Amino acid sequence: MSTPVTPPALADGRLARRLLRINGIGNLLGAVLTFVYFRFVDMADARELGMVTPFEIVYFIAGFAALAAGGSIHGVRWARPLIAARAGAALDPDVRRRAILLPYTFAGITLISWVSAGIIWGVLWPLVAGHFSLSRSLRAIVGITGIAGTVTTAFIFFAIERQWRQALPRFFPEGMLSAAPRSERLSVRGRLLLAFLVVSIVPLAALGVVSYTRAAALLRADPMSAMALVDNLLMLVVFITAMGGLAAAAISVLVAGSVGRPLATLRGALAEVEHGRLDTRCPIVAGDETGALAEGFNRMVQGLQERERLRATFGKYVTPQIRDEIMAGRLSLEGTQVEATILFADLREFTPWVEASDPREVVRDLNAYFTEMEAAIRRHGGLVLQYIGDEIEAVFGAPVPDPEHADHAVRAALEMRARLAAWNGERRRRGGHTLRHGIGVHTGVVLAATIGSSERLSYALVGDAVNLASRIQGLSKDLHTDILVSESTRRRLREDYALESRPAVRVKGKSAEVEVYALRTPVAAHTSGQG
Repeated sequence: MSTPVTPPALADGRLARRLLRINGIGNLLGAVLTFVYFRFVDMADARELGMVTPFEIVYFIAGFAALAAGGSIHGVRWARPLIAARAGAALDPDVRRRAILLPYTFAGITLISWVSAGIIWGVLWPLVAGHFSLSRSLRAIVGITGIAGTVTTAFIFFAIERQWRQALPRFFPEGMLSAAPRSERLSVRGRLLLAFLVVSIVPLAALGVVSYTRAAALLRADPMSAMALVDNLLMLVVFITAMGGLAAAAISVLVAGSVGRPLATLRGALAEVEHGRLDTRCPIVAGDETGALAEGFNRMVQGLQERERLRATFGKYVTPQIRDEIMAGRLSLEGTQVEATILFADLREFTPWVEASDPREVVRDLNAYFTEMEAAIRRHGGLVLQYIGDEIEAVFGAPVPDPEHADHAVRAALEMRARLAAWNGERRRRGGHTLRHGIGVHTGVVLAATIGSSERLSYALVGDAVNLASRIQGLSKDLHTDILVSESTRRRLREDYALESRPAVRVKGKSAEVEVYALRTPVAAHTSGQG
């Protein structure tokens, strides 16, 4: 009996534990440094508070544990929908919103915890210990919440965001973080301003407050106390400078990574696209300007993919040269009169063959025949305009001008003859029916344009030359030959071909007789293509 497989969670347990570990270590480090500052570095408070007692240590541990437990419980409860989300399942918009807001939520919980810590150690502990002072409580609240809390909150935000970015693309596999409803984002400018505030303004403010309070104390102190205050001031400056420098370095690295890493990833993705790998996608890991750049890059690459698919599909209908000219906008398809050579090819005894064969076999063989014939036409620069039943209409010299369009049309007809002979040889070996066709080639002035309705257009030729080319193809059956070339085409040929003159004939719709030539045994050089 097989065990059902549960789809993997989008936010795995290891990542969740890592986030909680970062949150816990960051807050613990901030709490310990704050405790050390007020109890051992700031000698003014240390003298007034006396020696550290076991009860104070227990109070510190209990208070920190309560705040840490409360913050962790609230954070896990808030993130539970993210942990429960499964890969492959439809994600609720609220889950996506929470995925974007997770770093902000942890930072908010951290800030609330430090506000609470300012009250617990700045107000409640002095009341419990019996040495409450309004000035000391205000100084403790500013130091705990305003300085240590601000730095720790910024560190927690950037550190958790860096880790969470590994999982964020799983919630937005198609990107488009900007479309998530009701989710605030911190812009790149906001990140830099926040980093500037934390790494420069806060330490400078702390140094300023310490210098002012010590200067005020010096005015009231005796010479011995003044010397101790100066020594303690030096210790405070060294401590604040060292801790501020470490905090500034850590936060600066995190902020630089939050901006630099996405840009480096985007640069790598651009390099992939430059090498032609259009399946490249840039992961979107932020809702700020770097995320918008990644979204724009992915839309651009998707557009390039669609353009490439269109280019490949378009190339099935026209030659690569014509396709590239049209897509580059170098061709006018609004309607121009050009001299071109038109080729018509039609299968002989098509109706009896269809009636005597299985329809699926007919379609398969007809497609194989068209594939062979179009390959010959495209090889010599021709464009297949349409398939009409078992008939092929092709043009040489339009829409891309070709001074040798007559020669190329004749070479294509010779190759079509050779390809049909080879294909029939394979069919005979398989016991299949041998097919025959007739080809008519005529050169003349035609109107080349896109023609159709507002909903559907096609590139077509209009003019007497088109009708005459079709009539010449029909004459090939009556004159017992497979390729007929008109007099106008013969006059424009630049090379010698095995042309045999046939009696002038009158065709439907023409008052004058038409001179035609049968194209006899092919010359090898004429089937070599254009190179």
